[in-house]
Amino acid sequence: MIRTRFAPSPTGHLHVGGARTAILNWLLARHHGGTFVLRIEDTDRERNVPGAEEALLDDLRWLGLDWDEGPDVGGPYGPYRQSERTAIYREHADRLLREGKAYWCVCPPSDAEGPGRERGRCECAGTFSPVEPPEGAAVRFRVPEGEVVAVDDAVRGRVTFESAHLQDFVLLRSDGAPTYNFAAAVDDAGMRITHVVRGADHLNNTPKQVLLYRAFGWEPPVFAHVPLILGPDRQKLSKRHGATSVAEHRRQGYLPDALFNYLSLLSWSSPSGEEVLPRERLVSEVTLDRVGASDAVFDRDKLRWLSSRYLLEMPAPELARALGGFVDRARYPVSDDELPEVAAALRERISVFSDADAQLDHFFVPAAGERHEARERVLSDPGARRVLAAVRARLEALPGWEEAAVGAAIRQGGADAGAKGRALFLPVRLALTGEEHGPDLPKVALVQGRGRVLDALPSDGGEGA
Repeated sequence: MIRTRFAPSPTGHLHVGGARTAILNWLLARHHGGTFVLRIEDTDRERNVPGAEEALLDDLRWLGLDWDEGPDVGGPYGPYRQSERTAIYREHADRLLREGKAYWCVCPPSDAEGPGRERGRCECAGTFSPVEPPEGAAVRFRVPEGEVVAVDDAVRGRVTFESAHLQDFVLLRSDGAPTYNFAAAVDDAGMRITHVVRGADHLNNTPKQVLLYRAFGWEPPVFAHVPLILGPDRQKLSKRHGATSVAEHRRQGYLPDALFNYLSLLSWSSPSGEEVLPRERLVSEVTLDRVGASDAVFDRDKLRWLSSRYLLEMPAPELARALGGFVDRARYPVSDDELPEVAAALRERISVFSDADAQLDHFFVPAAGERHEARERVLSDPGARRVLAAVRARLEALPGWEEAAVGAAIRQGGADAGAKGRALFLPVRLALTGEEHGPDLPKVALVQGRGRVLDALPSDGGEGA
């Protein structure tokens, strides 16, 4: 049975590249009815950031990712943490030391992680007792000479590495902490991971891990190195390209299913050619043989388009509740009871929830500025005031406040005042929003609410409003 894993380090926010890797591993496990494992690689204490693990787990759960096992009994499972497994790494290092496949090395601090033997600055012992290591010693793996490491990568095909290009590498640092390659290989084998699916930037780590598998007599997993995610300029995705973390996209108001869907499409495509794919479709369709080797470009416009498709399908009550958290209530006087009308009016005008304020700006008159002055000018025009008063009378007489009825009342008020077309709609729009163009007037009326609309329109054709 397939077993996949996601193994992030708690060194900062979950990057969209890491999220894409987690999603792909999760989908493959679910597609094959297998197991998805979460492992926190936290042995580099100096790089660990306080609170990063909790934030990472929160982001994964927000994306809808769950994992199937962990050290906790009774569930829900916590992730495996490498910092809690140091005895396992020492045990495996001791085995390699006993078998002469590793050795102790004492190096100056600047060379502790480098190719010390080549520099001649390290004191190394090939047969030193693993029970009594020299003070300040690290454990190095002895790379066999003359070997060729061939990796049959599920995405990139066969990739070969000459052992002559690999120098003896550290397994345990002088403080006893395992290095990335050693801990990853020991854990992947111990957790029976069948498929190691990760970013292409890890490809150069693979020969070291394969050598460790050989040294222990283990069967290597299937390796699949998926393409990197680049910015539009085809450089490494960074802050200059906009939001790069899951948390940032969450704060901007993307739906988790929309971001999940988009990230799944980076380097993978559906046989149908469709792009709006519910999670169930993705589980049924995602396979490694449709993952391409070319680097993927993070297209923010496409993500926003995809997000807008999900907003269009969102149930109205859910849309209203979610939107409420993004509306600046101090700036736009919208009550909770009015949120359903706001959501209905904005549904087709926003791609993410954080677009709400910019769109609501077209539904209300600012307290000052050119749009406020435009409203004052139309109210001071006698002809326009007569039209507005007639419209107000019709709106005030409405028993309810529905979009169709409001639209009909505006037209009837125009007929009462002998105005239609621009002569009718422009004064009403200027009085309500201060703009000459914008959303449909009945939608504006629903968002503003009955009371605010009637207050904005003069009750008669004389002076004052």
